[in-house]
Amino acid sequence: MAQDIGTGPDDANFKVVASPVTVQKQPPTESSQSIKTRGLVILSFWALVILLGLPVWLWTTSIYRARLPLPDMLDWADGKACKPTFPLQITIEAPFLQETEATHLVRMTQHALDDLNEFSAHHLRLQLAKSFLSRDPQNASMAVIHGAYDARSLIQYGSRDGLGEEALTVRLQPNNGAQAARAELQSHSTRLDVFYASNQAPSISSSSSTLATFIATKLQELFAEEQAIIAHILQSPQNMGQTPQVSSSASSASRELRSRSFRSLNPELAARLDSRMTRSLKYAPTYHITVSLFTPSAAPSSWEIESALADYFTPLLDSISDVSNFTVDTQVQLYATFSPSVHSPEHDTEQQIWTLREEDLSGFINAAEWPLSPSIGAGPTLNFVLYVPDHSTSPLVVKGSQASSWLIPQWGGVVILNPQDANATSNEAALSKESIQPALLTFSHQLLSFLGAPQTPPSLPLQLQTLTRIRAASLLLSASATMGSLARLTVALPSIAIPKTVSSAVDTTLMHLRTTCDALKEGRFRDALDNARIAEIQAEKGFFEKSMVGQVYFPDEHKVAVYLPLLGPVGVPLFMSALKESRRLWASRKAGQRG
Repeated sequence: MAQDIGTGPDDANFKVVASPVTVQKQPPTESSQSIKTRGLVILSFWALVILLGLPVWLWTTSIYRARLPLPDMLDWADGKACKPTFPLQITIEAPFLQETEATHLVRMTQHALDDLNEFSAHHLRLQLAKSFLSRDPQNASMAVIHGAYDARSLIQYGSRDGLGEEALTVRLQPNNGAQAARAELQSHSTRLDVFYASNQAPSISSSSSTLATFIATKLQELFAEEQAIIAHILQSPQNMGQTPQVSSSASSASRELRSRSFRSLNPELAARLDSRMTRSLKYAPTYHITVSLFTPSAAPSSWEIESALADYFTPLLDSISDVSNFTVDTQVQLYATFSPSVHSPEHDTEQQIWTLREEDLSGFINAAEWPLSPSIGAGPTLNFVLYVPDHSTSPLVVKGSQASSWLIPQWGGVVILNPQDANATSNEAALSKESIQPALLTFSHQLLSFLGAPQTPPSLPLQLQTLTRIRAASLLLSASATMGSLARLTVALPSIAIPKTVSSAVDTTLMHLRTTCDALKEGRFRDALDNARIAEIQAEKGFFEKSMVGQVYFPDEHKVAVYLPLLGPVGVPLFMSALKESRRLWASRKAGQRG
């Protein structure tokens, strides 16, 4: 049981003592020297950050942008810096005419050419070879044979900035038995022989001449296709196989040139040129050619391809070496079956032939099983396939046209060599050089088509000259367009790096573009092509610089995400200490004003 606790008498002596009040202990008063030291420490940190840290950070993270001649680059892209012209030098040899008669004839022919020409950027300029002036047939014949004359022995007609390359030689020869003039173009030289009747020789007093009109019309016909191609290039540079990025800006390069182009191409001719440009390859300094022999059986297993190439194919490659270089390799593939997507050959019992459908030609190549590499080496690869069908499906031709060869755009060509075409039996184990000759000649025509060579005139040297001018024009516009794209890119992306290599490439490109334009105006087309090739290479080098392209994919948001975790822990204490010190100085200043 709980008991009450009472209070005794002694409890009265107790006194209640109040508990002492707890007083918060204040830190000792900071001396003025400590305050000054703390301020100097904070100031030193900020001085270190501002005077050393910030400059080093800016120096290590700054993007170097070399100075580029942007106005010049845009002028080239817009076609303001250069208006290319193509003056073709044509020499007239008149060994059976007096100098005054020949001079008068050349002058009238030049006037007739100027009247026929509707494309001012491409014009023919005539010059008279003074060394071919003799009434003596024997001496004239000797002069024609030797053909020795130099630039000082030429009388030029038409405005020219300089003496350029000779594109064609027109040799006038009388033909007493003829009633009308006729012309013969040499297929393996740049010479046009014109035979005229004796009564067609113009007199000095005549104001017109049927012979002059005939020569002018013939010359205009010879270079009509070249004029159309060059006009098409100036109007639509993207048709030369350029990349979409370059071609879109290249269209602006032709804006200033369209006003100087001749009449608008008719739809049929424009469609034909579009098809040809689509089929041709983009220009490259070097192409790789692979010549392959495929057969569905075990024979033929070998061919005399080395000697055949040396006799029938290499001479063409040597003649176009000024335009591009070529490397060639060969291969043989036995038991090469058709692609599964291609229908089996159909037998025509009436004509006793086997036929392939035209819609199957594009899938004729069995890419899954045939060893055809799409890109061997640095340049584009052209594949030329010689297919020898089995005796059970021979002769094999294309249904309808009965052709035995066709082109695959941007890839190569195919030739079907039937045994009877090769003058051999189907069991022959090797193909002779003579049996391969027709196929190599077909490959030669296909190669010229891929390079963009014209089909007329029927003279290989003239076609190669035209190819040189076409390539020079396309490379000039392509490099100019690339300069415009690079200029717009540097303006649109101010954070992108521009290394010195880009600036150097741009300077080299502009220098060679100027040289190309001057060479075109002076008729030095080989020099123009050489400089245009260098300009194109340097322009591509500058535009696709690796260090510059990498900055495109590193925006400012990524920089914030990288630097914020690093600078935050350091910057917050510095900022707060500076803020507290500023408040202390402000408070002490106010206290001093009150006192």
